Amino acid sequence: MTVQRFKTANTILYCRQWEQAVAFYRDRLSLPVNFSNDWFVEFRLTDGSRISIADETRASVKSCGGKGITLALEVEDIDSVRADMEKSGIGPTDIRDHPWGARVFYFYDPEGHRIEIWQAQRPSS
Repeated sequence: MTVQRFKTANTILYCRQWEQAVAFYRDRLSLPVNFSNDWFVEFRLTDGSRISIADETRASVKSCGGKGITLALEVEDIDSVRADMEKSGIGPTDIRDHPWGARVFYFYDPEGHRIEIWQAQRPSS
């Protein structure tokens, strides 16, 4: 079997509240749009990763209502990212330490998908 060398990864979220979800990722999180039509919007996260929002009424896959999904996004400066989200009214949780050596906080999109923002903890000297 040949090992695949994937160029990009895209997570597609099928949403009941499609317009609100698109506005959340576009306007509140300020993600750049790679592609858009009347029922599907692809946002760029990094050079190799995307997140897409699809209108479940136009797709063969239906919404999971946010159950069983966490989008985990690593950042360089968790404190400033959380402060920005607090100012914009997103309502993030407090930052906490995780046993695997990361600092994390959470918030939810309009569809109920949990979003985890994390930063690796620096080793203590």
